[in-house]
Amino acid sequence: MDVLLNLMSGIQTAVSGPNLLFILLGASVGTWVGMLPGIGPATAIAVLLPFTFSLDPTSALIMLSGIYFGAMYGGSIASIMLNIPGDASSVMSTLDGYPMTQKGRAGAALLLAATASFVGGTLGLIGLTLIAEPVSRLALRLGPSEYFMLMVFALAATASTVQGSAVKGFISALLGLAIATIGIDLQSGSSRFTFGTPELMDGIPLLVAIIGVYAVTEVMMTVEGLVSGRWQAPKAIGKLWATKAEWLRVRFTFFRASVIGFLVGLMPGAGGAVATLLAYSTEMRFSRRRDEFGKGAPEGLVAPEAANNASVSGALVPLLTLGIPGSSATAVLLGALMMHGIQPGPRLFVEQPVLTWGVIGGLYVANIALLVLNVPLIGLWVRILKVPAALMMTVILVLAIVGSFSLSNSMFDVWLMLLFGVLGYLMRKTGVPITPMILGLVLSGMIEQSLRQTLSLSGSDWSVFVTRPVSLIFLLMTVAMILLPLVAKPRRGQQ
Repeated sequence: MDVLLNLMSGIQTAVSGPNLLFILLGASVGTWVGMLPGIGPATAIAVLLPFTFSLDPTSALIMLSGIYFGAMYGGSIASIMLNIPGDASSVMSTLDGYPMTQKGRAGAALLLAATASFVGGTLGLIGLTLIAEPVSRLALRLGPSEYFMLMVFALAATASTVQGSAVKGFISALLGLAIATIGIDLQSGSSRFTFGTPELMDGIPLLVAIIGVYAVTEVMMTVEGLVSGRWQAPKAIGKLWATKAEWLRVRFTFFRASVIGFLVGLMPGAGGAVATLLAYSTEMRFSRRRDEFGKGAPEGLVAPEAANNASVSGALVPLLTLGIPGSSATAVLLGALMMHGIQPGPRLFVEQPVLTWGVIGGLYVANIALLVLNVPLIGLWVRILKVPAALMMTVILVLAIVGSFSLSNSMFDVWLMLLFGVLGYLMRKTGVPITPMILGLVLSGMIEQSLRQTLSLSGSDWSVFVTRPVSLIFLLMTVAMILLPLVAKPRRGQQ
């Protein structure tokens, strides 16, 4: 009963005075910014953070939370319409969202994505409201060995479930891990594979790689098609409403993916990228239509979108109750809290109840506002398809160059982005999937640090991965993911 009263009080705070305007403004701006190539929730919050310094802490955090939710949805629009994810957490949405667009189902894809985001966000917020402190204490008990095996399982799941050869999927994942070793080793302080180039000391910027292998590669593929005459414009927009069969296919996906997203979001450092790939691979295993995944399966779009938004609420649990950011975006939010003189931790709900419940209540309102604002605008989003291909690709390339340069005001990042564009083009031409490579880049830091911490704590005893139950479970699941394609291939040959 106390939780319900606190929630009602938080919602009242969120809709009172100018706070409702801040929520609508944050959700709208977040959506537009999230659509830009390479501009994810963390970057959107960081860029707009200075504008909140004049606000009181509650209003500032409510507005930033609205930006957070809005940017998550905006990233899905770019993924579905242009095959260019806003950030790593939107990568999985390209696998089936863009093929739906190519089939003339752009309107249905955006509607399913908006609904999945709303359902995932709502279920995640319910979890945040009811079980924040108990679940955060449970998540805190996981050690580095569990996190290491979780990350390895996430990579194996992605590599084995992407369309095409599983071997090429694992090659792509290993390539991502290899590229991530470039830069200064945080443990020893020595440089690795920098070849004396100062700009590489900090490693490969993730957003530069994402922009290159998605935006620039897409431009190169389109230009090749235009020059050769093989390029075909996307089919007609079609109906803006999903069919009854599509709704029936995804009715259980909403719940499964939301639960996965929320639980993964609880784990510090995991973030939306891990949540989306686990939800996608899980849904693929449950589905009787596995062959349709990667070709426009509605479950393949709904699963990552629901998990992505549910992970937002999950990531807020360790942030608010323990002061531990669960993702890059919540790390920026942690900085925003501290800039406003708020110290998150176990006593935050006691000492700052108006702020904490106001932010939670604001997220409920922002989630509803995004659905109300964006569903009527689906007709506007799908009209992006009517823009001539040459003009669209020019705009995308300009935005990619500007976005890469603005990260550190360096032309080196622009050349690096173009290099990744060429790499992505070669991978597309040879049938090597891009997604595992990007996720290898995302997870590499956590994998390396977790492995080192595990071996340091265990005295270099590798048996710790089989003596700890949770680590053993993830290890067995990883082995299953590696062996499953080898077992499934002969069976398909016998049929």
